[in-house]
Amino acid sequence: MIQSMTGFGKATMQLPTKKITVEIKSLNSKGLDLNTRMPSVYREMELGLRNLLSQKLERGKIDFSLYIEITGEETSSKINVPIVKGYINQMKAVIPNADETELMKMAVRMPDALKTERDEIDENEWKQIQTVIDEAIANIAQFRKDEGVALEKEFLHRIANIMTLMNSAVSYDAERVETVKTRLRSALDELKENVDENRFEQELIFYLEKYDITEEKVRLENHLNYFIETLAGTEANGRKLGFITQEMGREINTMGSKSNHSEMQKLVVMMKDELEKIKEQVLNVL
Repeated sequence: MIQSMTGFGKATMQLPTKKITVEIKSLNSKGLDLNTRMPSVYREMELGLRNLLSQKLERGKIDFSLYIEITGEETSSKINVPIVKGYINQMKAVIPNADETELMKMAVRMPDALKTERDEIDENEWKQIQTVIDEAIANIAQFRKDEGVALEKEFLHRIANIMTLMNSAVSYDAERVETVKTRLRSALDELKENVDENRFEQELIFYLEKYDITEEKVRLENHLNYFIETLAGTEANGRKLGFITQEMGREINTMGSKSNHSEMQKLVVMMKDELEKIKEQVLNVL
């Protein structure tokens, strides 16, 4: 079953002092274009995370976001006690009778009065975050599968349309042969020349062989069936489907150039329109 490259997955978890939110968005792309956003404290885990995402999601323009919302009493900033005491002592030397409370207020506003300690990754906390990441990946994978079901229905509908149009075009083949015979016979009659009927038939056969679309019809039918077969495959097959549509396009174009019949040409144009709609959607297939 095919999957779409377009998808969205989100998961959240509430920890004692933090709310963890993971969002993953995916759009179509020729390869894997991965962008990650996360707090700097978790940057050392980014390489493993990127490997996980590339393994699970394979292709697409993927935006991964990890949000940490502090919901409890937690801070990495602390008072730099020696610096603050030093500021207070200096100000006391300048203003001996100053109020201690006022001096404290002034001291904590001075440079380096607060120090920010670098957080270390809590292994247990990261395991919980990984659980949220796995859930978000599972959600986007399901989204892609659901989109793939809709794409498959669209493809089967378009393929059936092309098959019907192709058979309709072929049904004009006998009429086209008679039209060509009549036109050539009329041209000869206007010349008022006697012709060898056997030679005329030979030349007519040679002429019609150049416009015969039997081979194109057989190849196009094979490509249509191969496209349907590939849709039912279990592996990622967006690129293969793209190659098959290119081959389908070649056969349809050749049929158009050989048709030499107004109604057949109209049907060929309709087949091209259906194929273009398929090509547009194939770009979204994983």
